[in-house]
Amino acid sequence: MTPELLKLIAAQICLHAAMTGLRLAGPLLALQQGYSAAAVGLLIALFALTQVFLALPAGRFADRHGLKRPLMLSVIAASVGTALVAVVSWFSVMCLAALMTGGATGAAVIALQRHVGRAAADPVQLKKVFSWLAIAPAVANFVGPFCAGLLIDHAGRTPADLPGFRIAFAALALLPLAGWFFARKTPELPRVSLPAGGARPRAWDLLRESMFRRLLFVNWLQSSAWDVHAFVLPILGHERGLGASVIGSILGAFAIAAAVIRIVLPLVASRASERSVIAASTVVTALVFAVYPLLSSALAMGVCSVVLGFALGAVQPMVMSMLHQITPHARHGEALGLRLMVINASSVAMPMLFGSVGALIGVAGVFWLVGGAVALGARAVWGLQLPRHDQSL
Repeated sequence: MTPELLKLIAAQICLHAAMTGLRLAGPLLALQQGYSAAAVGLLIALFALTQVFLALPAGRFADRHGLKRPLMLSVIAASVGTALVAVVSWFSVMCLAALMTGGATGAAVIALQRHVGRAAADPVQLKKVFSWLAIAPAVANFVGPFCAGLLIDHAGRTPADLPGFRIAFAALALLPLAGWFFARKTPELPRVSLPAGGARPRAWDLLRESMFRRLLFVNWLQSSAWDVHAFVLPILGHERGLGASVIGSILGAFAIAAAVIRIVLPLVASRASERSVIAASTVVTALVFAVYPLLSSALAMGVCSVVLGFALGAVQPMVMSMLHQITPHARHGEALGLRLMVINASSVAMPMLFGSVGALIGVAGVFWLVGGAVALGARAVWGLQLPRHDQSL
């Protein structure tokens, strides 16, 4: 890992942690103010909603302007949005902050992924840099909520009073500024322009490429498996009589495993192709989903959670590596934006679908249905091919 990549990872952690911290603190304050669970659900959904609509424009903006300008605007939006809640702690302001920080995080991720992908010298290095970069969200998912929770409980006069929440929001507003401090000296890469004289391509034209469609479908399947595990496992654990701390530990084991595999991937990047890693993940995911509903002990479910974390955690770096190799260099930002839009739209819609389906066929049925869909998607995985005429960057 180079010092420059380490600074970019730190920048992403800071920006992402501001969002995840707000995603914990905002709903807690809303509940304390007497808002319903439905209102809190809407607030949480807003973090992903902005990314659905801003992903494509953010991708095009990154293609035109590189890394620093999109990152600077993201830092401003995230800091201002979080600081607003520290000053005016109304529910409507929390909703606005959720939109701003969610959109800022998505735009920053696109710019960072585009930059590190273009900076990679060859496909092996692509797999390595995306494996390292994928560690950032896992770290941020711990840092943001942990810091926010600590300040909420201990920074005020009494635990969870309004001054404690405001101090937590103010501290979260400083994190994006710290991210800019890490990334501000990163040199821009040379701009890649579209061929002159032709009509400006539309982002949806990327979907005409069969390999891009196939890769997007495979990524969506794996992302849906991730979402169903996070959403349905607490329900399954409750049905098995497990306590909240035990269920939280099982989900925590999944997150740790997903982070660990991303640390290991750079060490094997030269010996494993993207397709083989994704194919292995698909098989393991389908098998784990078939077994999960049959388990009753916390230990067995924890083992399955760790195995699933290893499988699903390995997918994103491989998908990102393939995406950069099968799309035109001048349109990497658009491709990343389209991918992020699809994944976030799925994350907004899938929990509602899972809940409805679960009411009809039960929690076990949801696991088996998604596992079957992942298994059927193995054929699409095996059809993934990198362009033979350009295996280097």
